[in-house]
Amino acid sequence: MEVRCLLLLAVLLLAGAHGGEAQPLVPGVFTFGDSSVDIGNNDYLHTLIKADFPPYGRDFPNRVATGRFCNGKLATDITADTLGFTSYPPAYLSPQASGKNLLIGANFASAGSGYYDHTALMYHAIPFSQQLEYFREYQSKLTAFAGSSQAKSIISGSLYIVSFGASDFVQNYYINPLLFKTQTVDQFSDRLVSIFVNSAAQLYGMGARRIAVTTLPPLGCLPAAITLFGHGSTGCVSRLNSDSQRFNGKMSAAVSSLAKRYHDLKIAVFDIYTPLYSLVTSPGDQGTTTVTRPKASGCHAWHCLCFPGIAALRSIVHAQLWARLWCQGSRRRSGDAAGRGRWSSRCSSATPS
Repeated sequence: MEVRCLLLLAVLLLAGAHGGEAQPLVPGVFTFGDSSVDIGNNDYLHTLIKADFPPYGRDFPNRVATGRFCNGKLATDITADTLGFTSYPPAYLSPQASGKNLLIGANFASAGSGYYDHTALMYHAIPFSQQLEYFREYQSKLTAFAGSSQAKSIISGSLYIVSFGASDFVQNYYINPLLFKTQTVDQFSDRLVSIFVNSAAQLYGMGARRIAVTTLPPLGCLPAAITLFGHGSTGCVSRLNSDSQRFNGKMSAAVSSLAKRYHDLKIAVFDIYTPLYSLVTSPGDQGTTTVTRPKASGCHAWHCLCFPGIAALRSIVHAQLWARLWCQGSRRRSGDAAGRGRWSSRCSSATPS
């Protein structure tokens, strides 16, 4: 049933992606997170964690390093493409985050950040709490440029992506005795999930009505984790993967609770654990032979998405996200001039996990 829904969503999205007057499926995209979704904010910070030099960006248009911790597009870029955007929401700290560019959202993510503010402070990144303050500041700028009515429409109709967690564990908890000697993994996980819940409530209070939060990836399969905790092995560290799974279960429960608390909030868990683990254990299915070492293109070893064949994977997991965000409930909207089509009642089975 979910596969059928994914195929339907693909048809609908493609139907709205052609024609000179086609409009994106949402007015804007707002992103909060770490290096997995940072598109250049760290370029404007006094931090060593930057991606503004070759070979970063070598597969991006114009082959220019953009501040993305990747050789090409990030998952959020593919998200914007899929939704019908012809340009990407700008990094909020960049000069591009002004004027009409504000109308399609903004990216507040910062490499090295996490749910836990002290993670970001360790690496001179933008803490999640500050990213939320920047969003509040953005709203004032948007209202001044577009007017109160249009600004409210953009804020309420846009997609909000939250992608943190890997840095909290790999770059902080596991290597910080002040944490791992005073808190169990479950206690630290509860702390992070509580921060997310409070932050999601803040976003809701500021007008967000469509939120997607990523799970943790299989932490034990990240190149840095294998190097630091693999004791010479080249395989995934099962203990860390178990930590990821327990955290993801807590996050799913928290998201379900938020959905019940706010009846007009569409919120979904974006599972990146399962497809990434499948990629590691069955790399041939993604057209590659090795996935547990960083690419020669220059990805930092600690970066959570340094896997060959990742572009194909992103397409898969984002198809899942759209099914879960737009295929909820039994009431579906009719198509319009943009060619968006009609949601099928069969999509009602694709609810957040």
